[in-house]
Amino acid sequence: MRNTYTLIIIGGGPIGIACALEARKSGLDYLILERGCLVNSLYRYPVNMTFFSTSERIEIGGVPFVSNNVKPNRSEALEYYRRVAVSHHLNIHLQEGVKEIRPVAGGFEVVSDHGVYGAGHVILATGFYDIPVLLDVPGEDLPKVTHYYREPHFYAMQKVVVVGASNSAVDAALETWRKGAEVSMIIRGEGIGPRVKYWVKPDIENRIKEGSITAYTHSVLVAIRPGEVDIRTPEGIKTIPNDYVISLTGYQPDLDFLRRTGIRLSDDERLQPFYDPATMETNIPNLYLAGVVCGGMNTHVWFIENSRVHAEMIIRNIVK
Repeated sequence: MRNTYTLIIIGGGPIGIACALEARKSGLDYLILERGCLVNSLYRYPVNMTFFSTSERIEIGGVPFVSNNVKPNRSEALEYYRRVAVSHHLNIHLQEGVKEIRPVAGGFEVVSDHGVYGAGHVILATGFYDIPVLLDVPGEDLPKVTHYYREPHFYAMQKVVVVGASNSAVDAALETWRKGAEVSMIIRGEGIGPRVKYWVKPDIENRIKEGSITAYTHSVLVAIRPGEVDIRTPEGIKTIPNDYVISLTGYQPDLDFLRRTGIRLSDDERLQPFYDPATMETNIPNLYLAGVVCGGMNTHVWFIENSRVHAEMIIRNIVK
């Protein structure tokens, strides 16, 4: 099996695939290493998730994305990226995680679950969806707690607490409520987040206003027990009966991996990795960043729509 390449791309999401398409177009030999399935982060999205953007804004490699809807959904996106990967015969190893990147003379050694590869250049397109931001409260490790929401039927006729006020939290609250769950939302701020999809925001706000969904604003979850939870509200600690907690407080890149690799991070709360915005090259020569990983803890900066261009920038710089 070949183990030396001009370019190794770590991450088989939309941006990793876009990088591979650009490399292929430029005649570079490459390999994608993905620790999960193809477009693993999209696979882990809620089953009924609809994108905020239209299909043409999440196309990659100039391949048209034809959707039956104005806003494409998760299943359409999975099928689109799969067809792109298959039709272009992408060189990709799935279910193969990367443990370490070692600078060596002439490039890098990339250590994976299955072996060691040599590469002249490396692109990190690892996203941020694999590591949830934890609440760090007692009981968070109980089986009743999840940081990923998939679909609503499981929660039918159960008492559900949804932590958060973002798109994912709102979708979980509405969908589980419509399947007959008794839903309470715990919101740190004063209300539903400003980035919530414009066609969904009135729905959740009306359900809260009419009392169908209970919202505890300016509140935090402080303890989880098998049959109940404690919430710190402006009026004090409130204990409510509870069967399941869906904690959707956000996700973060694998910052420890970036540090171990030697990539410099900002010293503020953003923990933004260093890169040259003109080339996407990090402080380590020939090691590049692409996609949402570039934002560090600020995960609302980069999306498929505005980071597709990273692939062109990086490959152009490598070829030059």
